[in-house]
Amino acid sequence: MIELASFQIKAMDELFDGMSSDKQDIVLKSPTGSGKTIILTHFMKEYLLSYPQTVFVWLTPKKGGLEEQSKGKMDKYIHGSRTKLLADIMVSGFEADDVCFINWEKLNSRNSKALTDSERTNFIEHIRNAQNNGLSFKIVVDEAHTNETVRSNDILEFFKADKIIRCSATPNNYTDAFFIEVPESEVIASGLIKKQIIINQDFPQTIDVEGADEILFLLDKALEKQIALKSEFARMDSDINPLIVIQIPNAGSGELMLDTIERYFENKAITYESGGLAVWLSDKKENLEDIEDNNAKPIAVIVKQAVATGWDCPRACILVKLRENMNETFEIQTIGRIRRMPEAKHYENGILDSAYLYTLDERFIEETKKATNGLEAVTLYLKPEHKNFKITSQFKTNVPFSRGSRETREIIYNFFKQKYNLDNDLAKNQTRLQTKDYVFNDKIVDYTRSGSVSMMTAEQFNDLNKIDVLQKLDTHKHGREYHHYAAEIGRKISIEYSYINTILRDLFIKKLGGRNRIVGLDIRQFYAFVINNKDRLRHDLYEALSAELGQTALKSNSITEKEIGLPQEMIFTYDKTAKVQTVIGKNVYKGYLASAERRSTSEKLFEKFCENNDNVEWFYKNGDKGEEYFAIVYEDNLGKQKSFYPDYIVCVKDKIWIVETKGGWSGSGKSEDIDPFSPKKFDILKKYLDKYGLQGGFVRQDKQSTELFICKDEYSDDSKNDKWELLREVM
Repeated sequence: MIELASFQIKAMDELFDGMSSDKQDIVLKSPTGSGKTIILTHFMKEYLLSYPQTVFVWLTPKKGGLEEQSKGKMDKYIHGSRTKLLADIMVSGFEADDVCFINWEKLNSRNSKALTDSERTNFIEHIRNAQNNGLSFKIVVDEAHTNETVRSNDILEFFKADKIIRCSATPNNYTDAFFIEVPESEVIASGLIKKQIIINQDFPQTIDVEGADEILFLLDKALEKQIALKSEFARMDSDINPLIVIQIPNAGSGELMLDTIERYFENKAITYESGGLAVWLSDKKENLEDIEDNNAKPIAVIVKQAVATGWDCPRACILVKLRENMNETFEIQTIGRIRRMPEAKHYENGILDSAYLYTLDERFIEETKKATNGLEAVTLYLKPEHKNFKITSQFKTNVPFSRGSRETREIIYNFFKQKYNLDNDLAKNQTRLQTKDYVFNDKIVDYTRSGSVSMMTAEQFNDLNKIDVLQKLDTHKHGREYHHYAAEIGRKISIEYSYINTILRDLFIKKLGGRNRIVGLDIRQFYAFVINNKDRLRHDLYEALSAELGQTALKSNSITEKEIGLPQEMIFTYDKTAKVQTVIGKNVYKGYLASAERRSTSEKLFEKFCENNDNVEWFYKNGDKGEEYFAIVYEDNLGKQKSFYPDYIVCVKDKIWIVETKGGWSGSGKSEDIDPFSPKKFDILKKYLDKYGLQGGFVRQDKQSTELFICKDEYSDDSKNDKWELLREVM
């Protein structure tokens, strides 16, 4: 069973919100590589369990046989799912709980031979029969940006669907839709896609090429990078053969480019015959079988538009984009194909956790940067005087546990025990919970209102007389309701249904030999308890998992400490369009520019402060993940170890400072720090500094005074607190 990432569970929850909204269109904007199909298939599974008289129709574009790929993924992810293709529908029609994958073009094209006129009539009859049998259609439009036509909308009208979920990494603008966006940053943090796209790494300042030389120059760079990546994968014991994707124009010079590319690789002994070269064009296909496998033989594949939709090849790491004029949407889709991580995880290695683009097409570069925050990059080297510097870094040594684990249940149990003063007497626990408005009843308790109102306001409606409505528990009907509400509680705290179901049963159902139980209910009482207390449970479980529970001290043997130096080289990304390209001399790397990206405003201000401060001898910008970077270990609310990577190591008058920069305060004094773990990180940093006799703290900007302030001793989020001192007076 696949375990969903937190952002995927959150997207599912928002899809349920969209289904309850008054909007017909639900737009799901999800970056390529974010597991859109996983999100949607799990959503449909849960929706069908709660609303059984439903049929989902999943419409795909014409390219790549995407309907069969998507059906195959749902069959793989959701065991026992009722999936169909168009041919199955034509035989058996639509039935409750069906998820039907249909290629638009088989219904949409005037010239399509997929359906004869009589078959088309039959298909419409199948829709009408389903509607007459009380079934409701919900539509999923995959790659929605490719199917905005009058004929497509005519097809949607056949289904009379009250909800249409439109999915794309680059959706068109919708003026009246329920909009859901999966943040790219969360997908990166999950390890599913690469941390950054590096554009034209180590290109010289001036490139003097023309004609075929342009192609050879780009291919040289790409092949050099492919060899370096393969060597790095081997060093990490990963049998992955990184793939170069070479995109040629659709027409015009495309054929001439193809010949040049083939001859280039032939001179390198990389050919179709040897299996090292692949091609995917409408009239030419070679070595495509199993090319998606991580250790497949092809080193490079030549493509046109075929790569843009529906192709999933996580080992693709390098894109060579030859000049042409194409629309923005397609360009963004193409870039997405090199963003997936080969093993759905980061390697904590800057080289392997990056995607690489080589092109001389300036327009393509600009569109890529807009869509993905891609940046120019060069390799910088550590200055000789800093090569012997050492600092003690901490590493996690425990085995992380999943969200559905015993530890999660115990956290929730301990929270209830503390909040409601519970003990091992289950009967007394039930009484204590009842005094706090938890409902215990064998029947489903609902209510209605009676009375009159003069105005249509929520306040007046709430003042109406409340009348309880009791309904005898029906295990069939209310079993589905239990599932719906339990799944909803789980989604709100990023726990999948299978896990939250187990946790709730363990906590509230009577069982011989059980431990850490709150009350002891039979199964019928349990169903009624969850349904009647769904809002209270959702609130308490969210509080249990997200509230500040205090920092648990780590056992001395639960972390590893060792000395590390500064990385000898770094991939330096920067904004080539920035007006100021000044070299910052106090950085430990030669050639470090003031236009360094990605950097927060606080980081940029702090780097400028260091450069202009006579007391600062040098500074180092730390990485945010990976064993080569300096880290301190702390625990989150579930007791799971996390690594904290402070932003800067600074040498001030021969003393080492560790500094973390955070969002500042607005002109009105409102905090702009969005990190909920700041207090915990500050505490663990303070303990580290005290242990090793170092200086440091948190730095934030006060926008009212435009000054930087530092907190060194005791953390406060209040800008007026005396714990915050002027940085220029301290450092």
